[in-house]
Amino acid sequence: MKQKILVIEDDSDINSLLKRILEKEGYKVETAFSGTEGKLLLSMQEFDLVLTDLMLPGMSGEELLTELRRTRHMPVIALSAKAGLEDKVHVLGLGADDYITKPFEKQELLARVQAQLRRAGAYSSPQTPLHEKSEPLTCKDLILYPEYCKVTLKGQELCLTTHEFQILKVFMTHPQKVFSKEALYQAVWNQDAFVEDNSISVHISNLRKKIAAVTDEEYIKTVWGLGYKIL
Repeated sequence: MKQKILVIEDDSDINSLLKRILEKEGYKVETAFSGTEGKLLLSMQEFDLVLTDLMLPGMSGEELLTELRRTRHMPVIALSAKAGLEDKVHVLGLGADDYITKPFEKQELLARVQAQLRRAGAYSSPQTPLHEKSEPLTCKDLILYPEYCKVTLKGQELCLTTHEFQILKVFMTHPQKVFSKEALYQAVWNQDAFVEDNSISVHISNLRKKIAAVTDEEYIKTVWGLGYKIL
């Protein structure tokens, strides 16, 4: 079955270009020209990935991303002409999984789309045969179900992005072990090259906020000068 991508871009030329590039690679593509239209399509259909501009009519990309992350887990790649580090960190903080600046190269776009879909597949597919169920990971009232890609805290399900889930899984698989930002990046992104450490900090901050919305108890501790661990 073809993987399905939603492209949200108000510039008709760029929208058409993205659709052609992705369809040529075998993806099924739906397009929207405003944040409002994108929201409507997301309420009606299931998508494997969303590629969205930030400057959109009706509803901005940031607003759409914030609303999307309340209920959905699929990878989201933000597309923007803003190339500043603060802009990237802000959008990652809202829940985007990646950020591509305009103008973009076709090869880079496809590589990033393929990488996100590959990681999402690893995130959503059982890694063991059906007769060998993955056991839940627990830390106090926090329970992570690898088989179902689900996390609950005090019985309440947490809505996490792909990377947030994977970071938490690394922590809970190795309780009390301290992970540097570089080690987390290599474990979650499966790459040796290390991105700006602010992106790791943003994902950790988002995890803490989602946990704090349910309980005052601390779960992720900063070990100054070394990294992070789960308590």
